[in-house]
Amino acid sequence: MKFDSLIFDLDGTLWDSTDGIVATWNEILKDYPEIDKVVTGQDLSSNFGLPLTKIAVNMFPDLPEAKRMALMDQCGRQENIYLAAHGGRLFEGEYQTLDILAANYKLFIVSNCQVGYIDSFYTGNGTGSWFTDQECAEATGLSKGQNIRLIMERNQLQSAVYIGDTQGDADAAREAGVPFIYAAYGFGQVDGYDGRLDQFKDLPRLLQEMQ
Repeated sequence: MKFDSLIFDLDGTLWDSTDGIVATWNEILKDYPEIDKVVTGQDLSSNFGLPLTKIAVNMFPDLPEAKRMALMDQCGRQENIYLAAHGGRLFEGEYQTLDILAANYKLFIVSNCQVGYIDSFYTGNGTGSWFTDQECAEATGLSKGQNIRLIMERNQLQSAVYIGDTQGDADAAREAGVPFIYAAYGFGQVDGYDGRLDQFKDLPRLLQEMQ
């Protein structure tokens, strides 16, 4: 099968934004003395890839839903600003690899994130020129699998593959009816995949082997 496009998850697949998010969330929580919590990298890594409503419950289970979601919205807006200015950590050889990939495939991002977060990845790390389109859960209210299909339909893609690092990503690829490549260097563990990627820079070779 010849792929015409690559659709990427973001967190743990294209970047690690943990440090920036920890810093911004903990700064915001200083204004909420009633919340006795310090956000850690482990808190975030165990939640990356989940829908925002699920992350909110996991992070702030004792808050009323309305306050919980208002706090999530505040944190999300602030992390977008921070990451757009400072970027996140990319993986070894990522710039060179994206350049190679973009010469042979159309590249896309589908993430369960808030509006503006993918743009922060573009702005903060200078990666926007490689990607054709994007979609996120907050913008559409759809599942990740449905957003993958939306990207495919909107861009008339015939043979896409989804690349992500969590079981939720694998499930989304299955829902969308596309092959799945497991980014094993990321945050999650996955049962069942069509290809395993141990380093981002190995993706061009893996794609050749799969086609």
